[in-house]
Amino acid sequence: MSDHSSSITPFAKTIIVAKDEWRYWLRSKLAISVLAIGLLLTLSSVIVTAINTMELSHTRHALQDNAEQTFADQPDRHPHRMVHYGHYAFRAPSPLSVLDPGVDAYTGNSIFLEGHRQNSAMFADQKQGTALTQLGSLTPAFIVQTLAPLLLILIGYSSVSRERESHTLTYLLSQGTSGFTLIAGKGLALLSVIGLILVPLTVSALFSLHEGESVVAILGFILGYALYLSVWALLVLLCSSALSKNSESFTALALTWILLCVVMPRVASSTAITTVPAAGKLETDFAVIAELRKLGDGHNANDPAFAQIKASLLEKYNVDSIEQLPVNYRGIIAMTSEAKLTEVLNEFAEERMQTELAQTKVSRYFGWLSPMVAIRSLSMLTAGTSIETHHKFLREAEDLRFNFVQSLNKVHTEQLSYQDDMNRNKDDDASLKARVGATNWQVLEDFTFAVDKPSLRLQRSAPAFLQLLAWIAALIIVIRWLGKRLV
Repeated sequence: MSDHSSSITPFAKTIIVAKDEWRYWLRSKLAISVLAIGLLLTLSSVIVTAINTMELSHTRHALQDNAEQTFADQPDRHPHRMVHYGHYAFRAPSPLSVLDPGVDAYTGNSIFLEGHRQNSAMFADQKQGTALTQLGSLTPAFIVQTLAPLLLILIGYSSVSRERESHTLTYLLSQGTSGFTLIAGKGLALLSVIGLILVPLTVSALFSLHEGESVVAILGFILGYALYLSVWALLVLLCSSALSKNSESFTALALTWILLCVVMPRVASSTAITTVPAAGKLETDFAVIAELRKLGDGHNANDPAFAQIKASLLEKYNVDSIEQLPVNYRGIIAMTSEAKLTEVLNEFAEERMQTELAQTKVSRYFGWLSPMVAIRSLSMLTAGTSIETHHKFLREAEDLRFNFVQSLNKVHTEQLSYQDDMNRNKDDDASLKARVGATNWQVLEDFTFAVDKPSLRLQRSAPAFLQLLAWIAALIIVIRWLGKRLV
């Protein structure tokens, strides 16, 4: 430091300390090597994930178009056969999923839609992957959330403790540099490293503008990661300032990383499952079957469960038998049965989704104890790859399923006579008469899934922003207190 240090402003001293720290890093091969590896890993993961996401987007759009065309190209058939022929709905990845695929890799991205049942989403990347890929993908989000803190620890663990070990700390303080100014200078140097780490992430996020992502969502996404890495820079400064030896600082930071990045996320998941128990699949399936049995068999028009419907139709049209009805009674039963069945299935589906959401919220509360949990929630919510987005896909796919099934049931009711319908299995001629024209298959709605609006995504991620800001405020208070006692 200069002999005229007493005349230099605290801000200028902070800049000088930051420059000195960078000179030390440039001389240290370890620091530069660590930084280069970190940048290379982030950049390569961004490129690989972007290529993979673009391929997925193209493939899913093509498959969606192909599924709709295949359905429309079916020949003349009995309309109920088309109900069981079914249809596929595909979820295209969100633009920011290039950086954080979120739950997409586990929840599935396509659904087979058919009458009388709600299928689960399928063909998730993890289900299709090999044993090696099931260990976890090296996505940009994973690298910045998990590995970037390690890079900051390796680069900065000795930032203040080094001065103490080399006996230069007392000299610096005696020259008029306050403890807080010294720590602030070290922190400024670490912030510049954070800026370098965020460059590939920011450039890739900006490319998602071409895919339709909003500027607000991109800014929120990058700001979230800047806050998260700032928390780790402050933790590094805190340990390096509080402990007298480099080895003690490194050990404390390594244990802190294990606790916050490895242990706490798993504690959060286990706590969520324990505090909000969910019914097992078999238990739920039996409960659904029991409820559906009460509705009657939609394939059997003589089921006693539909006696009241039959009576009301005969009264409405003032006829003595269902054969005299101007509409196909079997079609009406199919339509009524599907509506009641869907209502029951939706109740169970909504209950399951609310349970999953409650578990997720419990897990997100742990963001107050671990910045890793906070950034993971913030990242998925902002990118549109959270559990809320998956539930939106399930609900929209279910609307698509119900609408096309009921449209086919309406064709069954209005365009096929009851007599022809009942005689459909007598011989080949009767079977041909029980068919309707292929032009009736134009009942599918164009299905294009879009994530929630940026304002809603940012609103959902507000608690995670608050958690990271609380971490930063608490650490600054402690470091400021520590800076006054730095010796």
